[in-house]
Amino acid sequence: MEILTATIFFSLTVTATIIIFMARYLWSQNSKLPPSPSWCLPIIGHLHLRKKHHLPQALQHLSSIHGPVLFLKFGCRPVLVLSSPESIEECFTNHDQTLANRPRTITSDHFGYGYKNFGLAPYGDIWRTLRRISTLEVFSSTALQKSSFIRNEEVLNLCSRLFRSSMDSAQKVDLNYHFILLTAQAMLRLVSGTRGGVEESDEKNFLDDFKLRFFASIAMNVCDFLPVLRWIGYKGIEKRVMEIQRMRDEYLQRIIDDVRVRMMENNSTDCVLEKFLRLQETEPEFYSDDVIKGLVVLLFNGGTDTSPAVMEWAMSVLLNHPDKLEKLREEIRCNVKHEGRIIQDSDLSSLPYLRCVIYETLRLYPLAPLLLPHCSSKKFKLGNYEIPENTMLFVNVWAVHRDGELWEDADVFKPERFEGFVGERDGFRFLPFGLGRRACPGTALGMRTVALAVGALVQCFEWKKVDEGDIDMTPVFGVSMTKAEPLLALPKPWPHMVPILSQL
Repeated sequence: MEILTATIFFSLTVTATIIIFMARYLWSQNSKLPPSPSWCLPIIGHLHLRKKHHLPQALQHLSSIHGPVLFLKFGCRPVLVLSSPESIEECFTNHDQTLANRPRTITSDHFGYGYKNFGLAPYGDIWRTLRRISTLEVFSSTALQKSSFIRNEEVLNLCSRLFRSSMDSAQKVDLNYHFILLTAQAMLRLVSGTRGGVEESDEKNFLDDFKLRFFASIAMNVCDFLPVLRWIGYKGIEKRVMEIQRMRDEYLQRIIDDVRVRMMENNSTDCVLEKFLRLQETEPEFYSDDVIKGLVVLLFNGGTDTSPAVMEWAMSVLLNHPDKLEKLREEIRCNVKHEGRIIQDSDLSSLPYLRCVIYETLRLYPLAPLLLPHCSSKKFKLGNYEIPENTMLFVNVWAVHRDGELWEDADVFKPERFEGFVGERDGFRFLPFGLGRRACPGTALGMRTVALAVGALVQCFEWKKVDEGDIDMTPVFGVSMTKAEPLLALPKPWPHMVPILSQL
């Protein structure tokens, strides 16, 4: 009887889904939607495109055929793809508030602490309050200046680890591992006032534990596009998300409790959690533990997943272009005036070519090649097109950054193209940090961390490739874009840096 009931329920669900899709399909034939590929399959629509390992490139190809404004159907979700500065500018100039939401997904339902995380919270008063307090306490110029000692010290720890590894001239180092460890420890210190893996023997266990909880993908999965699959528990996807959230919540609660005890004992470190807990004392109804956890999750996810990827791309592309690497090293040598020390956060403003290297890396290898998706809160007009409510928006930054009509030698690494560049984006053709109300609030923190790490490695070590030939630059596309093969390289300390490194 139970099997029969389940079969009937499933059949009715599938039938209802087909009817809905057919109704939407017939409606779309008479609406003013943007161009769309004709091969929209029943039920799944264009969802098969997501099976491609190079979705941004596939969308770039479709846009070259159908135009820079593209309309797709991913299961039951309408999707808008923008691939030109003009369409992006019109969309975010005229409809930024309409597009200020994120789509709801399985991961956001469970990881967002009731959508009290401003990265996921709907646009409104709660979102504004959470973003404001995070900006004030973490991302403002004053906050960045106060936390600069953490970045300086953790980069010194990175250089110390690499120096010890370089004692064996044949030992290659996994820079992916070292960059993730750097950012995880720096972010944990910023948030809680303590660092994980204090002893070298503990570092790997700390990082494995941290990655298990906070490196879980927030990418949308097939259940987000075909809700019937979520209802039937397809492949246990939601159960896995719930288990990760359980482990994550226990970890975060333990950190909060430790900081709370430390505050009661008047053993303050002025970390971010202490500031949030003081706000909790004045406004306990709003700043609950769950709200604080949501803010911390955003810092952990955003800070430890993105910056290491940029560092790895930057060092990879520099190894493939030794002339640019030498030019950067010479800039650091000439501008870090105080002999006998490693580059610090305060030196970054006098290193414009280092900034150019990071920007050019982000142009060729954007962190989020489609940005994080936006979602329209109501229908709106884009040019002559009518975009439905609840449409998911992808901005194909990959396509814009490699458009030969916008960039000379678009596929060539030329940091010099950013000389004299001011700001964090160039009109609507350079968008590594997003735009509009949902632009990345941690841009300045991320840029400082990346520039400091890359600058220190170039200053302290001579780098050689493990094998002859170029470093493999094959990307893996996801919410963020990472290297398919982790960067392995051979560091050799410059002779004049050995006395400094040996004292770390």
